[in-house]
Amino acid sequence: MTLPTVAFLGIGLMGKPMATRLAQAGYPLRVWNRTAAKAEALRDTGAEPHADLHDAVRGADIVISILEAGPIVGQVIDDALPALAHDTLWIDMSSTRQDEAVDFAARLRQAGGRFVDAPVSGGVGGAEAGQLAIMAGADAADYAQAEPVLRVMGSPKAVGPVGSGQVAKLCNQLIVGATINVVAEALLLAEAAGADPAAVREAIRGGFAGSRVLEVHGQRMLERNFMPGGQVKTQLKDQRNILAAASGAGVTLPVTELVTRQFESIAGDIPSADHAAGLIALERMNPGKRLGTAPDRMP
Repeated sequence: MTLPTVAFLGIGLMGKPMATRLAQAGYPLRVWNRTAAKAEALRDTGAEPHADLHDAVRGADIVISILEAGPIVGQVIDDALPALAHDTLWIDMSSTRQDEAVDFAARLRQAGGRFVDAPVSGGVGGAEAGQLAIMAGADAADYAQAEPVLRVMGSPKAVGPVGSGQVAKLCNQLIVGATINVVAEALLLAEAAGADPAAVREAIRGGFAGSRVLEVHGQRMLERNFMPGGQVKTQLKDQRNILAAASGAGVTLPVTELVTRQFESIAGDIPSADHAAGLIALERMNPGKRLGTAPDRMP
């Protein structure tokens, strides 16, 4: 079976391992990034780097984008439209607002293309292992075409029409953001009250409090390892998108509002730190209290 030609746009922390997996799976792969050297770095995987966006997408069957935010996705779509073949399927795996995803679909449909919003969760580790959770908004025919490509990168699930993938991702990030902050509170409380926080984490991992966040980010906090998997600035963008979606849906989310303020308090000086740095926001609220004695590992 001949695999479709894929143009992959955005070779960042997540995009690089995702594109690498597609190249290793044998897809004819073109890669593009605004910083051309990042795309060039994938040449050894069998991917074909392109410095020019039009060259990357021209004749591609599927275009995949994973970019910083909705306005950038929109700009790249507009820039790419003149070179897209009729009926090209564009899969955006960035985290954007629901209304932005719906707008992207309309722009592509008007130009004869099709669109799937398919944001991801799982961080760099999940991208490297091909174990991302992928939440897709699309009509049935478009999802059927996208699914085999998405399965190379993780476990896709159709969750509704275009825009629904972004809603699912926001629900995911709502839980992740809140849980990071609650784990930070639990570990700092353990330390401040005289218990061994590492032992407390081990003791509660198998109970109802056990979670992937406690597993991964709890360990990061204990090690004070804030080298980015996720990033504070990305989590804050997601928090604000959650609140925008809630406002549009007429829903009040008081815990999410608190969590957003926590990330806002550190976004100015450590924006690229891993979002486990929610611990630092908490420590700044508690002068003299600190989890462990290790130095902070920061980007």
